[in-house]
Amino acid sequence: MTSESQEYGASRRPVEDEVDVVAEETQMPAKGGKNEKKGSFWKELPVLVVVALVLALIIKTFVVQAFYIPSESMENTLLKNDRVLVNKLVYHTRDIERGDVVVFSGVDSWDGEFQLEEPSNPVAGFFRWVGTAFGIVPGEKDYIKRVIGVGGDHVKCCDTKGRITVNGTPIDEESYLYPGNVPSDRFFDITVPPGRLWVMGDHRSVSLDSRSHTGDPGGGSIPESQVIGRAFVIVWPFNRMTTLSIPDTFAQPSLQALGGSAPLVAGFTLAVPLVLVRRRWLGRKR
Repeated sequence: MTSESQEYGASRRPVEDEVDVVAEETQMPAKGGKNEKKGSFWKELPVLVVVALVLALIIKTFVVQAFYIPSESMENTLLKNDRVLVNKLVYHTRDIERGDVVVFSGVDSWDGEFQLEEPSNPVAGFFRWVGTAFGIVPGEKDYIKRVIGVGGDHVKCCDTKGRITVNGTPIDEESYLYPGNVPSDRFFDITVPPGRLWVMGDHRSVSLDSRSHTGDPGGGSIPESQVIGRAFVIVWPFNRMTTLSIPDTFAQPSLQALGGSAPLVAGFTLAVPLVLVRRRWLGRKR
């Protein structure tokens, strides 16, 4: 072998060694790739959970919220342990209507139809709060009832046939009233103050509703400002999933008398004489 070939062979050995070293270095991360991916997933999981909770709370606060039905007061429309979704935006686009099923807060006013034991420790209290926020457990001061009268309505029980009347018009409650119940087992006669609602449960014999609070401020009515939203669908259990629509009886035109349209009616009532007086005055001037 010549000196050139010897020099060439000697010069190749370091190159081959370098290639082997590079190969080993590039293969090392490949061996631990799966472990690194698993590690990164578990690191990101708490962040994903927190983000999901924050988004869910934002939706719950401003858009829609799940509520747990804790009592029999709305049977058979809503059964105990049902879950409903409540639309929190709807009353920013329209007024509360007769026949709506609404969830409202009874804080500092109505006593609970059921009692919950206080959490034994802060951890239990936190999980109670989370469960209430997502409709897993009931909120002690949240109520669900049907709106019978709005501000300005004259709501009375009962006419000669035992029906509740709104502005002198009887309402037919057969489609939602609990079987065997009468519309009311007690007399009441109230003109609902402006900005308030007269609400009743569909299971009248067990519901602690407006009738049970006639001695309170507002004569048993609740402030519209306490309404959280409109229950519009049952989501659990799945075999009871259905929408909660307004019964047809509340579509009677005669119910609108002096209800939410009272200011408009009063405006027209005052405007007509003024127009007539103005015409007579102009006629005499000519």
